[in-house]
Amino acid sequence: MFIIIILMKAAFYKLQRVLIFIHYLSIFKVVNLLKLILSYLFSSSRLHNILNIYPFFISVEVTDYCNLHCPECPVGIGSFSKPDKSSFDFSLFSKLINELKPKLQHVILYFQGEPFLNKQLIEFIQYTHDVGIYTSTSTNGQFLNKNNALEIVVSGLDKIIISIDGSTQQTYEAYRVGGSLQKALDGIKFLVEWKKTLKSVTPLIEIQFLVLKTNEHQMNEMKQLTKSLEADRLTFKSAQLYDFENGNKLLTTINRYARYKRTVEGKFVLKGRQSNSCWRLWSGAVINVNGEVLPCCFDKFSAHSFGNIRKNSVLNCWHSDKASEFRSSILKNRKQFEMCRNCTN
Repeated sequence: MFIIIILMKAAFYKLQRVLIFIHYLSIFKVVNLLKLILSYLFSSSRLHNILNIYPFFISVEVTDYCNLHCPECPVGIGSFSKPDKSSFDFSLFSKLINELKPKLQHVILYFQGEPFLNKQLIEFIQYTHDVGIYTSTSTNGQFLNKNNALEIVVSGLDKIIISIDGSTQQTYEAYRVGGSLQKALDGIKFLVEWKKTLKSVTPLIEIQFLVLKTNEHQMNEMKQLTKSLEADRLTFKSAQLYDFENGNKLLTTINRYARYKRTVEGKFVLKGRQSNSCWRLWSGAVINVNGEVLPCCFDKFSAHSFGNIRKNSVLNCWHSDKASEFRSSILKNRKQFEMCRNCTN
């Protein structure tokens, strides 16, 4: 019976999300999506020559820094040798949205860094929502409080992912170094409270749990915790590790959530086969805090910029010769790119 209830709740969540997503659709967005699908299926058509195709989604890096020090996050461990902390500028953001709004379906206000460190985040959300685009973000939950929880619900945000990787403080901070579990839990409670008060379906609240060796024993506890918090969904996610070939203390023992497998030689490799194609590369783009248009969220170090929206339009960047050449290279040999060798999509 308990399993049936869980499955019914998961199905209800998916239905809610689909209905909200459909609410933002228009004939122009549907036609654009069909063009993207056809371009992907017939990749030899060279996407950059079909100038009226827009990305279906974009991810915007609203900040490039974070308050936590997660051991597998380039920002958290300080892999970026940047002298200054940067935030995405609202004027540039509004210009970006105005260019894409006729056919753009989804804006993800997250790439690297903690989004709520950008003091204009609520304005970003409101602006995107007001022009009819589905909006989501992801956070460590450390900056959620009673006041901004109200602002979030009123803003029109459709979905918020809150990372909680442990049901106790000790387990939680083993990965979310410097974080407070209680702050994240209180933030969820505030969001749920305001949703009830305002009778709002959104934002859908998804708790994300990275399954690691250090926390895999608390998965059942997380299910109970999610239920008690009245969050909409709990997602168990496999963890991307950068140093995995010779093993890693964070590697989970649960095969279902393991991204890597051990070979007969004793080395670890990515599970499954990678085809020389990538739907994400054809359907969306990432814009980092400096305005660089990137192929996807795995380009953590902005190694493959298609152009900069401070100097050119986002569509010109996305359809640039650099973008076309990169897509063509993916079709020939995806594994030649280091960032692709750790991707399961």
